[in-house]
Amino acid sequence: MTSIHSLAALAAAVLLSASAAVSAQVSVDAPWVRATVPQQQATGAFMRLTAAHDLRLVAARSSVARTTEVHEMAMQGQMMRMRQVPELALPKDRAVALAPGGYHIMLIDLKRPLSAGEQVAITLVFADAQGKRSEQLVQAPVRPLGAAAP
Repeated sequence: MTSIHSLAALAAAVLLSASAAVSAQVSVDAPWVRATVPQQQATGAFMRLTAAHDLRLVAARSSVARTTEVHEMAMQGQMMRMRQVPELALPKDRAVALAPGGYHIMLIDLKRPLSAGEQVAITLVFADAQGKRSEQLVQAPVRPLGAAAP
């Protein structure tokens, strides 16, 4: 019976390590969230993502906001517009910046103000070419309201 338990433990360890490998396929550099003022309902999260193979960022979640979306800012005629995007391509080995004025994560309907110095947990959801999803937890420090990108 102990060999069956050992085999089950080994199988569980292999599955856990495979799961960790899937979520570790994206390098997340310099994550941060912009601080808010009282009554502010939304803010942005920014970072640089580099995937080990072609992936798409398809969703994000955070407990500090009721809604978390992937957005882009782009010029439409003479006006800068922000809109939600259904996904963001992450080509293999190419850094994709989520930065002010471009692609970013929007934290909408905040549950409380966010102060400089605290950490915000954000779960990023990725999909590969076959549609298989994986998640990665990011801890992003909150930077002062007027802070520029690192």
